[in-house]
Amino acid sequence: MLDEIGRRRTFAIIAHPDAGKTTLTEKLLLFGGAIQMAGAVKARGEQRRARSDWMKVERERGISVTASVMTFEYLGRTFNLLDTPGHEDFSEDTYRTLTAVDSAVMVIDGAKGIEAQTLKLFEVCRLRDVPIMTFINKMDREARDPFELIGEIEEALALDVTPASWPIGMGRDFLGCYDLLGDRLLLMDRSQGDVVDAGIECRGLDDPRLDTLLPAPALARLREEVEMARGLMPAFDLDSYRAGHLTPVFFGSAINNFGVRELLQGLASHAPPPRPQPACGRLVVPTEERVSGFVFKVQANMDPNHRDRIAFLRLCSGHFRRGVKLRHSRSGKLLAVNNAVLFMARDRELAEDAWPGDIIGIPNHGSLRIGDTLVEGNEELRYTGVPSFAPELLQRVRLDDPMRVKHLRKALDHFAEEGASQVFKPLSGADWVVGVVGALQFEVLAARIEAEYGLSARFEPAAVDAARWVECDDPLVLKRMVDANRSAFAEDHDGALVFLARNAWHLNRTQEDFPAVRFLKTREQNRKVEVLGL
Repeated sequence: MLDEIGRRRTFAIIAHPDAGKTTLTEKLLLFGGAIQMAGAVKARGEQRRARSDWMKVERERGISVTASVMTFEYLGRTFNLLDTPGHEDFSEDTYRTLTAVDSAVMVIDGAKGIEAQTLKLFEVCRLRDVPIMTFINKMDREARDPFELIGEIEEALALDVTPASWPIGMGRDFLGCYDLLGDRLLLMDRSQGDVVDAGIECRGLDDPRLDTLLPAPALARLREEVEMARGLMPAFDLDSYRAGHLTPVFFGSAINNFGVRELLQGLASHAPPPRPQPACGRLVVPTEERVSGFVFKVQANMDPNHRDRIAFLRLCSGHFRRGVKLRHSRSGKLLAVNNAVLFMARDRELAEDAWPGDIIGIPNHGSLRIGDTLVEGNEELRYTGVPSFAPELLQRVRLDDPMRVKHLRKALDHFAEEGASQVFKPLSGADWVVGVVGALQFEVLAARIEAEYGLSARFEPAAVDAARWVECDDPLVLKRMVDANRSAFAEDHDGALVFLARNAWHLNRTQEDFPAVRFLKTREQNRKVEVLGL
């Protein structure tokens, strides 16, 4: 078990949109041997589709709108790569995905530096002390000075920074990278962009061979900048990195393969193996014999022909074997897991066994939801920290064909199970209210409703400004509040009570009238719902 756990590296890639996250994902898969052709983002037709963006809407819009999982082997390690949406409108999926990883790679555009969404995602990583490696991308284009970029990371993220590689020029003058940790020179041949080059071994920057491989001005500048960087910045410290205090920085160009191998080798050598996971009352360590894990994502219609739903389970402890019986902590039922799968984006294969750190998919017919815990044995175990956020935008959904309302309800139920949206059924009235974090989600939901369910639906403004889950220690107080404002209350997909405020005044006034009631903007996905019989 110790050997298998030590081989695992489970990490996410986080970035602002257009920083090159999906391209980097593809190149990591290339170096890991999971795909055979580099440069697919420059190819034509079906080859243009990145393996992690498997939805039709993702291929049409060129963005990632859902997290996906890819498992591959490299240097004796098993990597579980979780590709997350970069667009802020899909940040909730990203937040939950980050609860399932042990480290992260932060991708930064060399011309733009730290951007808003990068900063938000970093703060989520900081809350869980997730170690971060940084990849500064697009150095083959005009970029900012490396020292300026490193200084911005130090200031904006309050992190120590150490360069793991260093760029040789930038833009048209970009010649490649020098691997500072491995003492290798990686030269770029723009005419051979799809060729994977292992680089040239060197005996440090004083190696005489460098004089024959690089132009004198470029070599002089490289030596000067590296000497200055080593004098100003701390050396790489493994403990500091794994504690989340230091980030090694790799420079490169993902689309041209530069810096990607060094990044992957850095992950293999330095990224942490599976870490202990927080549960109610204790930490669960990976070496515990009993199998346990938590659901951080549910995805509907990965195979549209079978209308399937897959629950993504992060294994936290024990040796999973096909057919093992796991207890569903929320319902108390035993589940025999016979058909779990391992992922390569949309593709999958049957999982005969798996270990802590692995992500497995469990076919799901509505019983498993985001935040649920599965555990071997009878322990009352519940993993914590998988959030649900109050939506910022709320609209009503209408069908062009009212006779197909049952089909619409099924579609909305599936999307609510995924966490792609919040769905509220008012206690009074028939129209469903759909809540999302960002406006683009409404477009994606409408496209998916049509593509996956054959329904023509549209979203219309609702007279609702905010949604808050409500809790109270005294059920009578809660019932009195509902009776006084019944038209403002709804139930979410889990049956939890939600207050739908018309405007800020309505929310503030209700909070003042019922001070004993808690109005929540975030909620643990796996909390038990008290049925009030309202």
